[in-house]
Amino acid sequence: MTAASMLSSCSMNVGVSNPKMASKASACCLLNRPMSCSKSILSCGLFGISEKSKLLCRASALHVESVPSFSVGQKFQFDDVIEAQQFDRETLSAIFEVARSMENIRNNSSGSQMLKGYLMATLFYEPSTRTRLSFESAMKRLGGDVLTTENAREFSSASKGETLEDTIRTVEGYSDIIVLRHFESGAARRAAATANIPVINAGDGPGQHPSQALLDVYTIEREIGKLDGIKVGLVGDLANGRTVRSLAYLLAKYRDVKFYFVSPNVVKMKDDIKEYLTSKGVEWEESSDLLEVASKCDVVYQTRIQKERFGENINLYEEARGKYIVNKDVLKVMQNHAVVMHPLPRLDEIEVEVDSDPRAAYFRQAKNGLYIRMALLKVLLLGW
Repeated sequence: MTAASMLSSCSMNVGVSNPKMASKASACCLLNRPMSCSKSILSCGLFGISEKSKLLCRASALHVESVPSFSVGQKFQFDDVIEAQQFDRETLSAIFEVARSMENIRNNSSGSQMLKGYLMATLFYEPSTRTRLSFESAMKRLGGDVLTTENAREFSSASKGETLEDTIRTVEGYSDIIVLRHFESGAARRAAATANIPVINAGDGPGQHPSQALLDVYTIEREIGKLDGIKVGLVGDLANGRTVRSLAYLLAKYRDVKFYFVSPNVVKMKDDIKEYLTSKGVEWEESSDLLEVASKCDVVYQTRIQKERFGENINLYEEARGKYIVNKDVLKVMQNHAVVMHPLPRLDEIEVEVDSDPRAAYFRQAKNGLYIRMALLKVLLLGW
């Protein structure tokens, strides 16, 4: 069979709907890697082309093996990771299973080469330590390479007025997947709509931070041993904290979960989250008594007051800061099995003396971010 006929057969078998993308999809099959075709090939479905499907495609087979679907209800195209609402329980369980396998890779000194030949671009318009480094570590531990900019707002063409869309169109030409942090809510969705390669939202202003929520739920399951029937206290800056928003969306998928919102008046949880939880039958309660809430909860999820979101209203920031602090007094009322979590960085909202308590889970939580992000890169680029 000629190369041309193989290209034609390949593009037909994988169901390319856009003729402009057919050559990209066909080349993908001949190269035996999914590269940018993860968004172009409809039959990639949830997780890209399976190894078996790629082999069949290369052999000019008459069909592509179907990829198992883990979605419940509405079909979920796992092209990008933009918001927590994308995930259902079954998908979460599957991702967590992959994350557990990634722990074994992390503990193996030889690592893995499953993503050899792939390039990840980390495009960060806001400061980051854990998210950027854990994504970059995840890619390298799986054999891939990284293109990075840690302050794209200042040290990229954005400082010259280039639009996000133009930046994404440029960067996708150099990479196979983009991890984006941006200061504007909704920026990740705009990037995903523009790109022909996967985009992961690494935080978009006060919007969402889905990979953080995934690692948070993963941590809760590992620490508490269950996700149904838990009580979670969300503490601190609930108005600007994208982590608590995404976490609320994810935990709402589990049974008999109850939330307690503990925050200063100027940074209370926004109504859209409350309305969402109510619509899903999830119980929530606002409280000003951290000690009482801590005594009831399985998880005390503390967050810092985000000074950068206050602009010139420094007086409001000072009013909110330091109002709710996790210290030895909080630990005394907490149950033995309960944990303290924090997305980090912290300022003074968790006292350092708490670190030595076995219930302080925030550094274990940060480490779990590596495994979850390894899992996301794997399923987005290679499939299950």
